[in-house]
Amino acid sequence: MMTKKQAMSNSMYFTEEHDLFRQSLKDFLQKEVVPHIDKWEETGNIERFIWKKFGEMGFFGLAYPEAYGGMDLDLFYTVILLEELQKIDSGGFAAAIWAHAYLAMTHVNKEGDHAIKEKYLTPSITGDKIGCLCITEPFGGSDVAGMRTTAVKKGDSYVINGSKTFITNGVYSDYLVVAAKTNPELGNKGISIFIIDRDTSGVSATKLDKLGWRASDTGEIAFDNVTIPESNLMGEENKGFSYIMQHFALERLIMGINAHARAEYALDYAKQYMSERQAFGRSIDKFQALRHAFADSYADMLMCKEFNYAIASRLDKGEYVVKEATISKLRSTKMADDVIYQCLQFLGGYGYMEEYPLARLLRDSRLGPIGGGTSEILREIIAKMVIDDKDYKPAT
Repeated sequence: MMTKKQAMSNSMYFTEEHDLFRQSLKDFLQKEVVPHIDKWEETGNIERFIWKKFGEMGFFGLAYPEAYGGMDLDLFYTVILLEELQKIDSGGFAAAIWAHAYLAMTHVNKEGDHAIKEKYLTPSITGDKIGCLCITEPFGGSDVAGMRTTAVKKGDSYVINGSKTFITNGVYSDYLVVAAKTNPELGNKGISIFIIDRDTSGVSATKLDKLGWRASDTGEIAFDNVTIPESNLMGEENKGFSYIMQHFALERLIMGINAHARAEYALDYAKQYMSERQAFGRSIDKFQALRHAFADSYADMLMCKEFNYAIASRLDKGEYVVKEATISKLRSTKMADDVIYQCLQFLGGYGYMEEYPLARLLRDSRLGPIGGGTSEILREIIAKMVIDDKDYKPAT
């Protein structure tokens, strides 16, 4: 339960309604999700019933229009969902949920027409359909403009050929939001966004074996002469790159928020352990070397958390925060790795054991500085903005 002090400290962003939502979400996760996590981590397959339960609770509709079954709530409900998903020790489960609810569904909501929203957004909100976002390719990850997948117009259809990789929900999802080149000679000005049903002829997926995020199905997807109607184009032809850029602020901030939340979870766990673990006649939280290391880790986490809340507040008001969201992801994911590494050390030998949460947390966290744009790419983007005065404003 949130203490009065915590509630007050964040009252700038969180209302009493937010706090009640957080508590009901926590209860739901403990009751409905936590008992199944180890099985899903082992099988790499999150069973469908939990998607339906998330849908019934309204968790997929927090940020979406009421017209399609959503709740149209402020961004801090999303912040709460993301934070609590990081605190049940399965980065893979969390990723499957937020990749559906914010990567795939964001594109359906923003670029899809009414017919597409009725067919895909409404069942995505109820948990009857699961989506994935397919941008990254085997030969080009962060280099979106270098993608090779093509969509060739033939009459009133498009024929799609190519491949995507590292796609969260890439194996078990029902539909795919796919970026492809409709005009290859235009580079990043020739990308379009399509929606494709999983059972369309020519779509195949292979499951990838990963260091962490083991509950989520990460796939490599091949498109072999996949023919779809032109009505499956989302938004305008050749505007795909600007749509992708538009949504990067949210995606990067999501990964920053995830990072501060898992670091906070690691610190809470380590603090409890240190208060109970005895060495040389006292609990180990009384040793100055450990206390000060904990204080440093806590300070780093809180700096990121407060920054992320401030940026979430600005994004919620409609401000353009790509630079700040990029900084959020760069700094918070590195911080989380460092803090979780330190927290595992606090547990000594037990930190290395699979029955304690830190081992899995360490593996899951390591994807933070890689997925959704590597830290190296993010530094270059920030450098272009702050040194070269480059403006990444999306096309209107």
